[in-house]
This record gives sequence, C-alpha cells and structure tokens, in this order.
Amino acid sequence: MRYAKFIAACVLGLSTAVLTQPAQAQFSPSQPVTLVVGFAPGGAADIVGRLIADRLGPHLDGAKVVVENRGGASGNTAARLIATSTPNGHTILVTTTAIAVNETLSKDKGYVSSDLRAISIAAATPDVLVVNPNNPAKTLQEFIANGKKKSITFGTAGVSTSPYVAAAYFFKELAKIEAVHVPFPGGAPALNALLGGHIDAVAITLPTPVPHILGGRLRGLAVASAARMSVVPDVPTYQESGYPGFLHDTWIGLFVSSRTSDEIATKLNTAINQVLNDKEFQLRLTEIGFQPKPGSLAAANDYYRSEIGDWNKMIKQIGLATDK
Repeated sequence: MRYAKFIAACVLGLSTAVLTQPAQAQFSPSQPVTLVVGFAPGGAADIVGRLIADRLGPHLDGAKVVVENRGGASGNTAARLIATSTPNGHTILVTTTAIAVNETLSKDKGYVSSDLRAISIAAATPDVLVVNPNNPAKTLQEFIANGKKKSITFGTAGVSTSPYVAAAYFFKELAKIEAVHVPFPGGAPALNALLGGHIDAVAITLPTPVPHILGGRLRGLAVASAARMSVVPDVPTYQESGYPGFLHDTWIGLFVSSRTSDEIATKLNTAINQVLNDKEFQLRLTEIGFQPKPGSLAAANDYYRSEIGDWNKMIKQIGLATDK
C-alpha cells in the first residue's frame, strides 16, 4: 500500500511539473509583427526596414507588419528591448552594423551579443562622406588639405555606428587630420545639421543623402566602394581620391531574442528571404544604393559573429574610447 501511494505521488508530482512548465512561445498570424528600427526615421535601417515591412506580411501567413522607431544610444535602446522581448517572433529588431560595433565600444548597453539571434543580414550599402555645397572643398583632397590647417567636425548617426568607426580610422590613420566627432540619434538628424551649416561633414550610409546629393543640397566627396555607385555616378570613390583599399559598407540586419525557437527563427528567415529574392524588391534596393543579401539562418549568425571580431580589431587599432 505504501509503495502504491509512493508511485501515485510521483505520478502526481510529474504531472504537476509538466502542467506548470511554461508553454513555448508560438507565432500567431492573428497578432501584428513589429519591426523595431534602432534609429531615427530616414536612415538606412529605417529605409530597408520599411521596404521589408511593406512586403513581409503575406509571407508570414498574412500577419500585419508595422514599423516602430526606437532610436537612441547608437541602436542599443532598441536592441535591449528586443533582447528582453517575448521570443515569439512578433518583435524584430532592424539595426545596422552598429550592433557589432557596440559589442566593443559600448560596455554598459544592458545586453550582450548572445542575447540576440540574427535572422537575416538583409542588405548592405557603402559609406559616403558628404559636405554642404557652401564648403570651399570641391574634392576629398581639398577637404583634407583644409583639415590640415584647422580641425574639422563630422557628424554620424552615433558613436557606435560603423560610419563613425570607419571615418575616425580614415581621418586619424590615413588623412592624418584632427576631426571632432559630433554624434546624432540617426542619419537624418546628422544631415539636417549639415544642411544648416552646423558641422563640416557627415559620414553616413549611402541611401540617406542620395536625394540631397542629386538635388544639389549636399556634395558627395567620396564613396567607400570599389567602383562608383550608379545611383550617384558623379561621386568618386576613396580609391580614386588617393586612398586605395579604403572600402567600407554598412549592413542592415534583422534580429530576435536568442530565446526564440529554431522553428520561429527559421520561419522568419524564410519569409524575409522570400522578400529579398523578389526581383522588384531587389531592383528597388539597388536603385537607392543597397545590395540585397538573402542567406540562411546559420550564415546570418556566422557573419554577425565575424563582424564583431573584425570591428573589435579596428576599434582597438585606432584606440577609440569605450564607454564605462
């Protein structure tokens, strides 16, 4: 009798344990999917995020897809939100190379890289250096020559963005001029400051300033690509301007909480790849200066990890200060 009671108690305990286990988060097309962009409206992440959002719903069983901008702390505000979000695939971070740069530059960001899982490295675009048309420098060489006479100011979308690190490397190691960095919460605010004549230049990803360059409101001095970009054919490359090998681009990636199941992560990756492989979508991206980059879930995470290492090396090479 005692043995029978013992078995019954064990069975009851096991049943209770099973019933009290938290249910695995599930994706439901009846709930909206929010793409949380880590930067202000008008920047590269915002542009790509909205283009994807417009086409993603049908590939996620008809779920409604919305975009929410959560700029701040060089993308860390939004990344922290996603790292602690419910891992059901309904909250997705849209960010830039900044998330890999942050792992070295930003020590007190409220999350670590292992808290996030890359779903897709969706697109990439080269960096470009732009100035106000009132700037006396018509070329990169002239800009650098003027910078040797007095220090210059340059803006970016934040202290942990790849255009900032790449520009800081360029000014310090290659051009050898004093350049004071002015951070902004996004690319668009940085360009507004440049348009207003408050700073000397902006280092930024290509698509954001394209309308201003084509409209004559800004002058592109150099683009960090191997060849000139068809979207701004009059802007020379850094290599043409006397700095061979200076090639830098910014990628746009989509991330979820690392606690997200393989099933949901694969579902999201498949849906995003369907968008990225659409010919009309690819044409739209290339028209504004992006290169679409469809790929597997594993490839996205491998690339993310490699980027953390590569940017860590550059940051340490030029001695950029990290936050405390």
